[in-house]
Amino acid sequence: MKAKWPILDYSAYKDTTYLLHQWSQMVGKVRLRKSPWQNSSWHVALYLDAQGMTTGPIPYEGGIFEIKFDFTQHELKVRSSNGTRDRFSLGNQTVASFYEQLREKLDFIGIKVKITKTPNEIPDAIPFDQNTKRIPYLPNEAKNIWKALIQIHNVMTVFRSRFRGKNSPIHFFWGSFDLAYTRFSGATAPEFEGEVPNLAKEVMQEAYSHEVFSVGFWPGGEQFPQAVFYAYCYPNHADFKNKKVQPEEAYWSDDLGEFILPYEAVQKAANPTKKLLDFLESTYKAATEVGSWDRNQLDCDFSSLEKKNSNITI
Repeated sequence: MKAKWPILDYSAYKDTTYLLHQWSQMVGKVRLRKSPWQNSSWHVALYLDAQGMTTGPIPYEGGIFEIKFDFTQHELKVRSSNGTRDRFSLGNQTVASFYEQLREKLDFIGIKVKITKTPNEIPDAIPFDQNTKRIPYLPNEAKNIWKALIQIHNVMTVFRSRFRGKNSPIHFFWGSFDLAYTRFSGATAPEFEGEVPNLAKEVMQEAYSHEVFSVGFWPGGEQFPQAVFYAYCYPNHADFKNKKVQPEEAYWSDDLGEFILPYEAVQKAANPTKKLLDFLESTYKAATEVGSWDRNQLDCDFSSLEKKNSNITI
C-alpha cells in the first residue's frame, strides 16, 4: 500500500519550522567548518534518511562523525567512528538551549569546532546563544514535514535519473531551508550580483558561476505562508516566465522570480508522482529552450535504462 502524502498546514507548523530552521543551521555550520569545500556549497547540505535528516559522515581527527535529527524519536543524535555517541531531546528546547546542548555533546565526543553564531539567509537574525524565545516544538508537525520530504525525495530521484550531465545530489540546504536539486548545462554564467541576508556574495557567485536549472521544495515562510515546489534557471532569461508549464496549478511568481506549484495541488492529486514529475519535466524543458541547452548530450534515454535495470541480475 502506497504511503499517502501528508497534509501540510503552514499555520500549524510555522513555529516548528522556525525552530528546525535555526537548529539545522547550527548543525549545518558544524559540517561546513569540518568538511573540505565542494562546488556550489554541496559540503554544507543535509540529507534525508530513514529516521530524519543527517549530515552524513563528517571528517575529523582520525575518523568521522555524524549529527542526525531523528524525527521518529524527536532527538538530536551525535555519534563518531570511535564508538562515542550522545543525544538530547528536541522537545522544550529554545534556539539558545539547543546551541548549548549541541556544544556540550560535541565536546563530550571530542570534536572541537567553532561556528559563527549568526544565522544565514535570515533578515534581522538573532545570534543563536541569545535567542531564548519560548516556541513550541510540535512532534507531529515535524514528522509530517519529514514524511513529505521523503515522498518528494523519491520523485526527485526519478527525475535525477534522467540526466547524465553534471548535477547535484538531492539535498537539504539549511540556509534557505529547502530540499533542492540542480542541473548544469556546462556553460559559464554572468557573475551573480544579487544579495542574500547574512551570506557572503562570494559564496553566491561561486554557486552560480555556471548556468543552472534548479528545482526544490520549500515549506514556506512569513512572507509566503504555504508549502510550494519551485523551479528557476540562472541566468533568468526574460522569456522563461512566458513558457507554458505543467500542471495547470503551476504559475510564475514575479515576487520570487520562479515557477511555483503549491504542495497542496500535488498532495491532493490522484497521482501525486505524475503531477510533480510534470512540473519538473516541463520547467526543465522551458529552461533548456530559453538557455539553448544541448539536451542530446545532457539527457538520458531513461525509458530504455529503466527497462534494462529491471532485467539486470547481479
